[in-house]
Amino acid sequence: MITDLRSDTFTKPGTGMKEAMFHAAVGDDVFGEDPSVNQLEAYVADIFGRDAALFCPSGTMANQIAINVHTKPGNEVICEQYSHIYIYEGGGIAFNSHCQVRPLPGDRGRITAEQVEAAINPDDIYRPITSLVCVENTSNRGGGSCYEFAELERIKAICLENHLKFHLDGARIWNALIAKNETAEQYGALFDSISVCLSKGLGAPVGSVLVGNEAYIKQARRIRKVLGGGMRQAGFLAAAGIYAIENNFKQLKTDHQHARLLAEALIKKEFIGHILPVETNILIFEVQGRYSAASFADYLNQRDIWVIPISPHQVRMVTHLDVSPEMIHNLVQVIDHM
Repeated sequence: MITDLRSDTFTKPGTGMKEAMFHAAVGDDVFGEDPSVNQLEAYVADIFGRDAALFCPSGTMANQIAINVHTKPGNEVICEQYSHIYIYEGGGIAFNSHCQVRPLPGDRGRITAEQVEAAINPDDIYRPITSLVCVENTSNRGGGSCYEFAELERIKAICLENHLKFHLDGARIWNALIAKNETAEQYGALFDSISVCLSKGLGAPVGSVLVGNEAYIKQARRIRKVLGGGMRQAGFLAAAGIYAIENNFKQLKTDHQHARLLAEALIKKEFIGHILPVETNILIFEVQGRYSAASFADYLNQRDIWVIPISPHQVRMVTHLDVSPEMIHNLVQVIDHM
């Protein structure tokens, strides 16, 4: 049996989710007539204490819609230098919204209110207008790191003082809520918009949801159509998302425990260097000495344990719904004998 730790996007629908999909009520979502999509959007909006939500085919589309609605061509967007919106969305901010980015060096993918304040451009004709601040929680390249909510509140205060919008790339916000014992309502009250993913740790096959107020989501729906994201009988996918939230959200705690067990096994080996602090389900660590990141990954891959070298000296492992305790136990044994 293959243990796939390349990403939490590799989860596959289980029996219960397939049943929910098979029995989903569907309609034409572009006409607003798919009952399962309408149910999912209302459900996620309610979870975050907001007026409305929009079901999107992907997290990238949800983020790009969010940015487009918040900005005008020629504006500048502040984010951390390894943010997903900046390095993993195909230059979408420039292509779709005709904005430029002010990337800031962060601590494991997290920026501070002081950094944001210092990066806001003065009001003169030489500089682009700063209009939006985006943060990512948890941070993918930060090893699944979580923001302290108090710091997010400080960034929000800077945004309000300077008339900036505040967007959360919450692809893995579900993991942060579990790890920090926080509530979705806290985040809904703080951000102007939030994108949340259903196809990572929650295990749905497709989809993300963009959350905001009613007027914002009305604009977002138009941009989704422009980008080709209007779907027809999407209720089969929405039903999977509803099932995922209702049944898999609390199980994320197990993924976090599995990541910590792997970190404990790795740190004992002389060929393992710095391991980023493990807060959620992402484990990023340095490989040194008799292994390179590539040869370490190859050793595991040959034993049906799939991982990704993300640099010449770093490997990433991501635990998820389809990684069982038995798989973790087996991997720990393999590491012990390396």
